[in-house]
Amino acid sequence: MARAGEEALIARYFAPLSGPGAEGLRDDAASLVPALGQDLVVTADAIVAGVHYFPDDPPGSIAVKALGVNLSDLAAKGAVPRGFLLTLALPDDWTEAWLSAFAEGLGTVSRAHGCPLLGGDTVRSGGPALIGVTAIGEVPAGAILRRQAARAGDRLCVSGHIGDAALGLALRLAPDAGFEPAHRDILLDRYLHPRPRLTLVPALRRHARAAMDVSDGLVGDLTKMLAGTGLTARIDVASVPLSPAARAAIARDPGRRATALTGGDDYEILCAVPTDSVAAFLADAEAAGVPAAEIGSVEAGDEAPRFLDAQGHAMDFARTAFSHF
Repeated sequence: MARAGEEALIARYFAPLSGPGAEGLRDDAASLVPALGQDLVVTADAIVAGVHYFPDDPPGSIAVKALGVNLSDLAAKGAVPRGFLLTLALPDDWTEAWLSAFAEGLGTVSRAHGCPLLGGDTVRSGGPALIGVTAIGEVPAGAILRRQAARAGDRLCVSGHIGDAALGLALRLAPDAGFEPAHRDILLDRYLHPRPRLTLVPALRRHARAAMDVSDGLVGDLTKMLAGTGLTARIDVASVPLSPAARAAIARDPGRRATALTGGDDYEILCAVPTDSVAAFLADAEAAGVPAAEIGSVEAGDEAPRFLDAQGHAMDFARTAFSHF
């Protein structure tokens, strides 16, 4: 049976996800007016089959990841979503069943976070599928949270749990028959379905001085946060929050701790908070339903951040972060 053309696909699967200013995706561009006293914040990330997800992952899960990783960037900037653009490059073997499930997953995330589709492009990839999202958010004028704005003496905090997604990927690549299935399912779910911490935005705006999301691993992303600033950090690894499932995985293989700290795909928020605001930040995070933990401090210095084990010894990592190149 012949597949629908581009315009029919857009009308069938994506126009229902569109928001104000998108003209039902019938035009070449959308209009977006920021609210009074707000700045627009724009971020873009792409995910590629075989690189960021497995080609046989459920299409709805792929959509959750594609939009979720961009919403995570908005949260880290203290922004709330206004809409997104979608670039969808499909391989030759795409099916309408796949596209329907993808659009359903995309719509679920879009509606949950008040982030409608504003436009984009659908093309043939000639290779693996590529899904590119440009997310647009709003933040009070001049109040965007920058990555490299920490100061010596600030405390470092992180939301949620670190390492679940990386351990889920590791278990998918090398199954551990002796590992508790319920714990495995939790870790695999965290790999498939990032949870953008948008409910943490008010607490970040009130208390954080600098923030970024943890996408490439806590060790590597903290290094990026401080690179070239004349600052370093001391991290108490025992204070890094781990889920019960991650703790169980590490108990079976202590080498997995390094995977948890460097593997990435956490999409938690790493932030620097002035010392006198830490207690209030942690309380506000708890009240928002996204518990956070204090894990270390920012210090003057040019060396790489130190991750100290329970004995106070600096940990060495064969690889500090995920890298494409």
